[in-house]
Amino acid sequence: MGELTGRTVLVTGAGRGIGRAEALYLAASGANVVVNDPGVEIDGRGGDASIAAAVVDEIRAQGGHAVADTGNVTDWAAAQRMVELAVAEFGDLHAVVNNATIEINKGLERLTEAEFDDVVAVKLKGTFALSHWATAYWRGRLDRGVRTDRAIVNTASGSGLLNPLPTQSNYAAANAAVAAMTTVHALELRRMGVRVNCISPSMVRTRLTNPVPGMDQTPPDGELDPKDPVVVAPLVAYLVSAGCPLTGQVLSVRGGSIAVNHGWTRGAQINKDRELWTVPELAAGLATLPLEDPFDRLATALGGALGIHGRDRFEAMVNAELDRS
Repeated sequence: MGELTGRTVLVTGAGRGIGRAEALYLAASGANVVVNDPGVEIDGRGGDASIAAAVVDEIRAQGGHAVADTGNVTDWAAAQRMVELAVAEFGDLHAVVNNATIEINKGLERLTEAEFDDVVAVKLKGTFALSHWATAYWRGRLDRGVRTDRAIVNTASGSGLLNPLPTQSNYAAANAAVAAMTTVHALELRRMGVRVNCISPSMVRTRLTNPVPGMDQTPPDGELDPKDPVVVAPLVAYLVSAGCPLTGQVLSVRGGSIAVNHGWTRGAQINKDRELWTVPELAAGLATLPLEDPFDRLATALGGALGIHGRDRFEAMVNAELDRS
């Protein structure tokens, strides 16, 4: 492979899971890769510089080009330094893959202000911060007459877009916001030749999803594992490649399936002209619309794996877990 030869890509959260798979795949495709990861725990605590360094060593051992960065994406100045490192090491920066995330899962009544803020900061502010500094650099290059294909790939999740999960107020909200921000930035940056897209992986085996029932199941030897993080990497490689025309898209990835998401769409409606609705009229009118129960939606998103009575069992399981947490 060599589709990305000469392009430099900065990947956040690239020390483990999806980010690591992306970094390795991009490097194997010829890209220079900045491997960003502070090596924190799932909830954002701690730090271990060896996590990013190990991925860089792996890339270099295979003949690729990479450099490690351990900055925190929530730190405004650290995000700027990531961009500066890419340029200093490889001469330019062509693409950013915003992958970094943490999780703290608790029911609404138990989730603290700090736990909400920390998750949103990494997922949403971190995506914004790095995108800002990359774009500021690209703006400067454009002002000096250098125009070339640039790309931002953001990372959301099914939790927040298609199947927001109980206990994930912070995570789901941040992912939905990242998808919304993607479309805004795609509109803003088209004039600069910068494409902005978002991927939304689901049912991928990572530290965050390991506790999910069924994630430990693997196919027979020799078959592609649809839960392996590598299934996400080819799409990211395409989205950062110079020949990709896509921008403003939010693409779900599940195994070998890639689907276009259309976000919130206007559905069935009731109408009344010239007068305000009365409460009784609204009660009667809204009852005629095809309203969907969120637990039905979640059971559908999980693929019917829970069986014919899966929806009720799942709701009971969630409620019991919330009461225990």
